[in-house]
Amino acid sequence: MVTMRLPDLTPAEMNGAQRALHDRITDGPRASGTQHFPLTTADGALTGPFGVMVHAPAIGAPLQELGGAVRYATGLTERVRELAILAVATATGSDFEAYAHARIGRAAGLTDGELDDLAAGAFTSADPAEQAAYNLCRRLLEDRSRLTDEDYAGLVAELGSTTLTELVVLVGYYRTLAQLLDVFEVGVPAE
Repeated sequence: MVTMRLPDLTPAEMNGAQRALHDRITDGPRASGTQHFPLTTADGALTGPFGVMVHAPAIGAPLQELGGAVRYATGLTERVRELAILAVATATGSDFEAYAHARIGRAAGLTDGELDDLAAGAFTSADPAEQAAYNLCRRLLEDRSRLTDEDYAGLVAELGSTTLTELVVLVGYYRTLAQLLDVFEVGVPAE
């Protein structure tokens, strides 16, 4: 993994709180099933934003819990979740998130053309819910979160208030990850 500003911490180098967070991540849902990108390096250090979170476990633990909820406990379809994450990756220039979630998105059914469109910031879908979700994400990412009553009513009619809430939280969470990755210059892991 390329971590320019923070050292990779192997499990042997971690204190108790760091090791507990490491183990929650590596023993949790992110580590089960098909792995689309490496979660750890060969020596056990965490990759991507998790390698940053482990340096501050008091904040990293609840942050990764929120991420787990966003990824595994919402009602978002896999396609909507991944197109939303990739919209954040494009808007923030997050290479790691683009790398990781293009792979997950492809497994969720996004085509190479759709992935290219998302990377270009120009996704369109014939599915009205997917399009509404993408449009909302783009709006949030352009810092236009103040919705008119009409805009809000249209989003609730198309997506429902639960999905609307889940998407707003998803965008905020992945923006936070993108900022962590940027500040600490975390790049795409070597495979």
